Amino acid sequence: MVIELVVGAFWAMLPAYVPNNAAVLAGGGAPIDGGRTWGSSRVLGDGKTWRGTLVGTLVGFALAFVCNAAAGSVEAALGIGLPRFSVLGAFGLAFGAMLGDIGASFLKRRTGRERGAAFPGLDQLDFVVGALALAALLDFAWFRGTFTLPVLAVVLVLTPILHVGTNIAAYYLGLKNEPW
Repeated sequence: MVIELVVGAFWAMLPAYVPNNAAVLAGGGAPIDGGRTWGSSRVLGDGKTWRGTLVGTLVGFALAFVCNAAAGSVEAALGIGLPRFSVLGAFGLAFGAMLGDIGASFLKRRTGRERGAAFPGLDQLDFVVGALALAALLDFAWFRGTFTLPVLAVVLVLTPILHVGTNIAAYYLGLKNEPW
């Protein structure tokens, strides 16, 4: 059933979808790159901070266990099955999402883009690649059972839509300086 597939894919990605938003809300703090430059540009920039990375990872990781606790009730209400998160899979999704975003910032600086500049494609999927890669690396059995090919396909289609929508909402709420 298509609805079950979409809901299951969304549920499986929640610990990866939330960390970067939590990092923005945590805001500020010491930049990971310590202000260092590579060539004529910053290594990462002021937007990638230790506090944001820690808070984002912890929020995503904790959300996985809230989802585990709520799964039975949500399944009963919706009449569908939902994945559960392993400890390593949950950590991989949350921290991997942060690492993917940090990696994208590094690539943006190397291509001459300033903080907040759009980089279509990379902006929407950087955290997904990081999250899925680290989750697979840390708990491949859980990853393989959760992220089947149909689920991965839904994630790759659904994520850019959600990403653009949430960024536009954050922009209009004054949480972001640009709508991408």
